[in-house]
Amino acid sequence: MSRSNRERTEQTRQALIDAGRRLFVEKGYAETATPEIVAAAGVTRGALYHHFEDKKALFRSVIECEARAVAGTIEAHSASHDAPRAALIAGASAYFDAMMAEGRTRLLLIEAPAVLGLPATATIDAENAEATLRAGLAAMLPQAGATLAPLTLLLSAAFDRAAIAIEAGGERREYEQAIAVLLDGLADHLRR
Repeated sequence: MSRSNRERTEQTRQALIDAGRRLFVEKGYAETATPEIVAAAGVTRGALYHHFEDKKALFRSVIECEARAVAGTIEAHSASHDAPRAALIAGASAYFDAMMAEGRTRLLLIEAPAVLGLPATATIDAENAEATLRAGLAAMLPQAGATLAPLTLLLSAAFDRAAIAIEAGGERREYEQAIAVLLDGLADHLRR
């Protein structure tokens, strides 16, 4: 395939993902029809099915893009901190920043588990933000040992619940403080 064909192929795929995201945010997955997606993307129905098996496959690609964006934001903000605790706190703040993108909390935390199922959603999270959290916890809590995986899962769930609460009007600063208390409490407990 020539470079221009590859570019057109990628542009079409990205147009479908962008249109799908807009509509999934606006209407939800269930209420979004494929004819609306192709019209919004300015492509044919055949182009949709050339790039994606079905609407669910397109949705999964949207979710994967969103999850990568969140992880990228976290990594960018936490990388500038040498101390593991500071990196985790910066990562927590970056997570809340990233989740403020319009519709992202709904897409990642409500729609994705309902549409893709918890195992698929957990896999996507494990490859993105949760992987960053696991690395940060391993650096801050090297003595965690076998509890590192369950601690990561539990803290990841806490971050998700906090993001939902913040989107519903909760005070972000309070959730950031609570995350710091949790991290410090874990560190104190594991030092004993």
